[in-house]
Amino acid sequence: QERLVETGGGVVQAGDSLRLVCAGSGRSFSRLSMGWFRQAPGKEREFVAVISWNGSGPRYADSVKGRFTISRDNAKNMNYLQMNSLKPEDTAIYYCAADINYPIPPNPEYWGQGTRVTVSS
Repeated sequence: QERLVETGGGVVQAGDSLRLVCAGSGRSFSRLSMGWFRQAPGKEREFVAVISWNGSGPRYADSVKGRFTISRDNAKNMNYLQMNSLKPEDTAIYYCAADINYPIPPNPEYWGQGTRVTVSS
């Protein structure tokens, strides 16, 4: 069992930055791929970013590539999503997810409860 808790969301203006943090409490964290998904109001959940168990081969949605960076610190059971140059269309609830597979599938084994990001123009 891996519990995931996201923090770092908030209300910011366009062009600002936020860093989301996903804290894992299980013992299998270092063996799992970690990812981020988001769900905007009135829209379906979409993939944002994923990173492998050893931090290699990160992948990003085209909409965030060049602006967002995913990273992890297995010694601290932490996964990070650094979000720069935020746009109003980035407004969504962001969910941390984990799965043994890489790339992370659309139905990952573990989910966090989400953290809300609101970007005003």
